Amino acid sequence: MMSKPDTNRASGIKTVATNRKARHDYFIEETYEAGLVLTGTEIKSIRAGRVSLRDSFAMVKDGELWLMNAHVAPYDQGTYANHEPRRPRKLLMHRREINRIAGKLQEKGFTLVPLRLYMKNNRAKVELGLARGKKQYDKRAALREKETRREIDRAVARHWKGK
Repeated sequence: MMSKPDTNRASGIKTVATNRKARHDYFIEETYEAGLVLTGTEIKSIRAGRVSLRDSFAMVKDGELWLMNAHVAPYDQGTYANHEPRRPRKLLMHRREINRIAGKLQEKGFTLVPLRLYMKNNRAKVELGLARGKKQYDKRAALREKETRREIDRAVARHWKGK
């Protein structure tokens, strides 16, 4: 999903893309930070904010971590050497972290989804979430809870305004 870049100057982090649907469809158990192996035109396109993480996921293959199905739009000023938009991209993590994630992915119901893509000190990073899928009734319960919280906040605001 393409969104407006969010900047946090104090920490040098600029959020390029978020996967809001992931938090709706999954319970996020743990989060990890991973670097991305990119080509020249990919990083330019990412800096321009032309990224979508919708329907993307990460997987462990041959002891390496890969980001699959993430869309990085072709760079406008790119030439014949422009990149393939949905190509698999290698993720960089420590070996012991990859092994730990691989073990957890073997458990029933776990998947690895990208939550956001951001720039940290001019390096592209992806925040991965170890997630367990939500059932339809879980989604309804979460929406009901969100609506209740919103009603309570409105009531408190009305009370403090003196109405």
